[in-house]
Amino acid sequence: MHAPLLDATFLETVFRRGAEFDSYLESDLGRSPDWREVYRRTMLDDAQRALVGSFTRTMHVLVVSGTWCGDCVQQGPMLERIAEASPRIRLRWVDRDREAELAARVRICGGGRVPTAIFMAEDFEFCALLGDRTLSRYRAIARRQLGSACELPWARADADESALVLGEWLGEFERVQLMLRLSPRLRQKHGD
Repeated sequence: MHAPLLDATFLETVFRRGAEFDSYLESDLGRSPDWREVYRRTMLDDAQRALVGSFTRTMHVLVVSGTWCGDCVQQGPMLERIAEASPRIRLRWVDRDREAELAARVRICGGGRVPTAIFMAEDFEFCALLGDRTLSRYRAIARRQLGSACELPWARADADESALVLGEWLGEFERVQLMLRLSPRLRQKHGD
């Protein structure tokens, strides 16, 4: 019998090496001003903050990323804003190239795509993986790239696209929170 690719011990070890958002960006030696600009533009509305603020189960989220990546620039700050809205979300960032073993375990479509978010329970049991783009992000890029024009990798996403992508990331956080809330193992542990 083989051990799972994303077992809790491995995930916890990598998570503990991960950095919080500001430290992760600082590790890029100041080359990440676009991240901070997208972060400033990204806000949750009252309903979104209330939803995330209502979470009762702790979830760990580990993001495999690259500060150089256009998709990470557009989506990473969204993940940070979501995490800020709940003390139950513990978010950490790791660089894809520095965490080669993890990156190899979460390859998507044969590649080391980023950002990839790994959602875990409070005890680091694997729950879900989402990356490298949400459906809305893929649709928007496909509209631009599969036509006669090709998008530049650092092009700013428009507000409508950003709102859709943020909504999809929020949906995944909510889906995992409901998974954790309904887990028989965790319900027994917490007596609810």
